[in-house]
Amino acid sequence: MPAFEYVALDDKGRTKKGVLEGDSLRHVRQLLRDSGLSPMDVAMTTSTEPKAGKPSTFNRWFGKLRPMDMVIFTRQLATLVNAGLPIEQALSAVSQQTNRRKARSIFMSVRSRVMEGHTLTSSMAEHSSTFDELYRSSVAAGEQSGKLDVVLENLANFLERSYESRRNVESSLYYPILLFICAILIVGGLMTNVVPTIVDVFDKSGEELPMVTSLLITVSDFLRTWTWLLLVSLVVFVIVVRYALSIPGVRTTWHRAKLVLPVIGWFARSMNATRYANTLAILGSSGVPLVDGMKISSAVVSNLWIKKKLDDALTQVSEGTSLNRALDSTKQFPPIFVHMVASGEQSGSLDSMLHKSAEYQQKDLERIISTMVELFRPMMLLFMAGIVLLIMVAILLPIINMNQLAL
Repeated sequence: MPAFEYVALDDKGRTKKGVLEGDSLRHVRQLLRDSGLSPMDVAMTTSTEPKAGKPSTFNRWFGKLRPMDMVIFTRQLATLVNAGLPIEQALSAVSQQTNRRKARSIFMSVRSRVMEGHTLTSSMAEHSSTFDELYRSSVAAGEQSGKLDVVLENLANFLERSYESRRNVESSLYYPILLFICAILIVGGLMTNVVPTIVDVFDKSGEELPMVTSLLITVSDFLRTWTWLLLVSLVVFVIVVRYALSIPGVRTTWHRAKLVLPVIGWFARSMNATRYANTLAILGSSGVPLVDGMKISSAVVSNLWIKKKLDDALTQVSEGTSLNRALDSTKQFPPIFVHMVASGEQSGSLDSMLHKSAEYQQKDLERIISTMVELFRPMMLLFMAGIVLLIMVAILLPIINMNQLAL
């Protein structure tokens, strides 16, 4: 039975929106009237994805659900399927559980496709912005193996870990970013408003000003006069850089150059290794063949140079090379990660080792980020203190000189 999105008015004239199942538009309108609602607009819930190719730009930004919605959906669906409910009933229960209209529309659309006889995987493919290739491949493996409940449980655990890690990193960055913005605003306000008013008194006195005071006046005058030019130049620079990085060759060169930088290179390798290991582990535990899992896992790697090396590793594994040797040949993964993969291959517990290595990489990454954030806070305070001290010295030196002349 297809699902329909509706906009209706209640008996008090208030607008109601939602999703309702029915045989046809007329049936849904009648159901709304029976519920005491006056239908204003009723339309069948369909996919907003293009029929072929990649999702549109609109859907990449607005068609996706929040990470927390996906975590809740997957966990609830896994629980209901594990309890023995048919997939269409489980989808109906989950869609009724959410209060968000966008999420309910997507879940009901998937259920409608399942009710029409389509597989859960093909039904989710209609909303590829919401259910990515990793998600669909895992569900497909679960449907083929008859272990959909186990696969959904693994997916729920994976999404929860990813969400928690992302939230921890973001929460750690909130304070430093806010502190940095405040520092820029305070220093900018002092240099463009406060300092010129105070120092102008000394400038008009005709006395020779200390070098630090003269420098401060020069910087202040420049900021007041050319702030608009700095902002325009910044916007132009961002546009030029974004255009240059849209060129595949330039972007690949830039991604390769980032890997040789001291801190940024380590961070890029660790982040991509964590993503790759997590994805390969969840696919392997879902029953996806190793070669297919490697192909899908490389899609979550953001660095194009590492992705290129992983394509070479995929070719090697397809020709019979072990996974650990193929990954080691890329020179883009930490040694401990490669050794854990080798141990997993030798013991026959590759999926378990991938989970452990991904967890280790994630914790190590979070530890380094936390350390950098903790170091950033006192550095910003010292930076602000240094700027304020410089301004105070520039203001006080002329006063001290005038007092000495008066004596």
